[in-house]
Amino acid sequence: MDVHPPGAVAAPRHVLSLTAAGRSELRRRLAEPARADTTDENRWFTVLAFLRHLGDAGAQAAVLRRRLDFLQEPSSFFYEFFYEGDRPLRAEELDDPFRQGILTVARATSRAELAWLRKTLASLG
Repeated sequence: MDVHPPGAVAAPRHVLSLTAAGRSELRRRLAEPARADTTDENRWFTVLAFLRHLGDAGAQAAVLRRRLDFLQEPSSFFYEFFYEGDRPLRAEELDDPFRQGILTVARATSRAELAWLRKTLASLG
């Protein structure tokens, strides 16, 4: 077994710093996120990672409310198509156990996030 001192085999670390203009742009993007920044899970996690830098609790709450509004819209990964429009399908309506799994996991994740959003919004005032 090879033993290496801590950090000896880790990738080199690079530290980046924002300019004043960069900080201003970051705060603007946090305060006014693009719709995809609140609807795409990966982009949303990036917003959350930096949201504390917005500083103003009211502005932070406004961003969280946008995510909450999105999560409360009816949606699904799978839809039933009708002449009048599409209807989101629930896990219980699918015969495919793998698609049921996708929707079951997504539902649990969504419920946990909704609970966290409501709790955090209440704490922000």
